[in-house]
Amino acid sequence: MPRVPRMVVTDSGQKAAYHVISRTALDGLPFGKVEKDELARIIQRFSAVYVVEVLGFAIMGNHFHLLVEVSPGAMVSDEEVRRRFRLLYGDDVEFPEGRLGEYREWFSSLSAYVKDIKQSFSNYYNKRKKRKGTLWGERFKSVIVEQGNTLIHCLAYIDLNAVRAGIVKRPEDYRWCSIGYHVQTGNKDGFLSSALGMSDFGVTDASTQLRKYREFLYHVGAIGKRCKANISKALLDEETVEGFEMTRMRRFRYRTRYFTDSGIIGSRAFVETTYGTFKAQFQATRDKIPKAVQGIEGMYSMKRLSDT
Repeated sequence: MPRVPRMVVTDSGQKAAYHVISRTALDGLPFGKVEKDELARIIQRFSAVYVVEVLGFAIMGNHFHLLVEVSPGAMVSDEEVRRRFRLLYGDDVEFPEGRLGEYREWFSSLSAYVKDIKQSFSNYYNKRKKRKGTLWGERFKSVIVEQGNTLIHCLAYIDLNAVRAGIVKRPEDYRWCSIGYHVQTGNKDGFLSSALGMSDFGVTDASTQLRKYREFLYHVGAIGKRCKANISKALLDEETVEGFEMTRMRRFRYRTRYFTDSGIIGSRAFVETTYGTFKAQFQATRDKIPKAVQGIEGMYSMKRLSDT
């Protein structure tokens, strides 16, 4: 069966945000502290070379998440292409002027960016472990994410990975995620966007953005994990007080899967417009219809076009 084309926004005047997920093909949790540190370093290196802004990330024991905003090549000046070439190859390598357009397109490619990250880490991991063979599983997943409300929920989903896995109690205690990097290093070297998804809400001051984002993150992170135990009296009493309404915190539980299983996520208009850009690339018997995300008004998703 032929590989389904990846959905990538190609509007020359528009940046696009993507949630990227890639998993190892190995069993268990092969990435320890040293491996996580190196993968973070590699992500930081290639994020400086490619025309991307890293909004969020999380590196777990067997997979990683990235939330990045990619700029189209048309927004990149010739000198910026040359500067990024020097970052990649060093000052001693002469820039091939005849390939200026090729490098502009390359440095604006989501697929090339993730490929370089994964290949570099594979080389490191195989050398460290004295092994050969495939490290990563199937090709990485990417979800096109609308700015604003959808983006900040996706960022929170990423930053809460370690909390959901039971590794830490506070998200900023985990240093291999964006909120941990912000708090523990003060966003060293400006690796991450300082906006934390808050700029679309009229919050522009960096310290206020961090405070507001942490407030939001702690609210959605307060959702209890599902378990086999009976509902406690305390929870029942709380539910009674709330009138059994679905609060913002509780709604978050039902929508997290959309951030990895979707092909596009955002408002209905955003999903429909983005789908219209790509549907000609696929042989489908009928158009796909956006489906409402349970528990949050105005958010819709569409499965990957390869899904039936």
